[in-house]
Amino acid sequence: MAEVFQDGWAWWVIALAIGVPVLLVALTELIGSLTRRGNPIARPLRMLRNWVVPAGALLALLAFAIQSPADQVWVRVVATVFGFLVILLVLSSFNVALFANAEPGSWRDRIPTIFVEIARLALVVVGLALLFSWVWEADVGGLITALGVTSIVIGLALQNAVGGVISGLLLLFEQPFKIGDWLDAAGVKGRVVEVNWRAVHIETGSGIQIVPNSTLSGASFTNMSEPEGPYSATAEVTFATDDPPHEVMALLIDVADAVPMRLPEQHATAAYSGNGKYRVSIPVAGPADASRALSVYLSWLWYGARRRGFALDGDATDPLAEPQRLSEALATIAPTLQLREEDVELLRTSAHLERYGIGEVVLPAGIIPDDVRIVLSGRAVLTLDVDGGRVDFATSEKGEMIGQTALTRERTQAITVAGDILTVVVLPLAAVDELIRSRPRLAREIGESLDLKRQLALDTLAGLGIERSRIVQPGKL
Repeated sequence: MAEVFQDGWAWWVIALAIGVPVLLVALTELIGSLTRRGNPIARPLRMLRNWVVPAGALLALLAFAIQSPADQVWVRVVATVFGFLVILLVLSSFNVALFANAEPGSWRDRIPTIFVEIARLALVVVGLALLFSWVWEADVGGLITALGVTSIVIGLALQNAVGGVISGLLLLFEQPFKIGDWLDAAGVKGRVVEVNWRAVHIETGSGIQIVPNSTLSGASFTNMSEPEGPYSATAEVTFATDDPPHEVMALLIDVADAVPMRLPEQHATAAYSGNGKYRVSIPVAGPADASRALSVYLSWLWYGARRRGFALDGDATDPLAEPQRLSEALATIAPTLQLREEDVELLRTSAHLERYGIGEVVLPAGIIPDDVRIVLSGRAVLTLDVDGGRVDFATSEKGEMIGQTALTRERTQAITVAGDILTVVVLPLAAVDELIRSRPRLAREIGESLDLKRQLALDTLAGLGIERSRIVQPGKL
């Protein structure tokens, strides 16, 4: 017995028999605790428990307990496997330490996965070369030299293709843009939908434009989505130099602030550049809304400029301003208002025609109108601004009145919007008051129309389960 312990192998057997199970149990408990907390260190520890410790125990058993010769094949095989597992364990530990808890936006978070994989492959190859050189006494210098020469030859042959890939990897690492950003690059403007090693795919609205990474990396481009914040849709318009600049700028801002795509918390701005030129900026959520916002804005501005009598693009011509058009309009609405010949003559000097584009606000909520409008053509939609959006509840068709609350001196609650291209006859409040005083039947009809719209609003809200208190602008219709 003394000889057994004197040789030392018995101590190795006892140590392995006791130490390995204890170590495995301790690692199991530690891994369970880390897994429950979601700690990434559990992954390399699991590899240590399942592979490295058993392989190391087997190597220790062969080399120290059984005392097999180091040049025996089985010992070398086990040593190679153990060394390879140790290499994988070290690489896994470094990966956890460097990248598992990388802060968003840091260089560790931005580095492409392909870079990590290439570095891991290179380290595995170098580690295996050293391992074979140490365990098997192999001459790996010639192999490394051959691989180096071959790599140079392949690199020269594929330098153009490899250059594009490298450019793509650098773009992925630097991340000057991300999926969903809007770019103006190489004459292409659109939204980034895909980024790979070779090219960037940009959706332009008329198709997918593929821009090589080498083109982007060798030229400047504009990321229209950075910095974060409101994006401005800008337009340059020209009016006649006789139009008062401050009145024109007020019109430009009023129309721009009514555009649905405008950010609620931001307001449009206008600047005068001289010689009748103006620049308007409309804050929108991003480039995706810019083109739609400008389309709506410029169409509404055309109608708004003609209602104000301004010469947009140097042209103030409006067919509605012709006296004959007004005479025809008054003849059309005469039965509705019970007009006599002398009433028509009186209104011809005070009334006028207005036209609104689709979606324009004809009459906002929360005001006391100072005139009354009669629909001549098109359709007006009455809507309530409630929490979460707008609710349509009535329409005003040809021959119907808009802004009856001017007669009762009450604030409007409904918003009147042009549902189609809308043409109205605008009647001064004083003239309509005079008509009502001499025509009790007309006053009764207007009152009934007003009561009907109030009831329609209440019924619509009740049908949708919306309380009246949720209306944004308090008051009566």
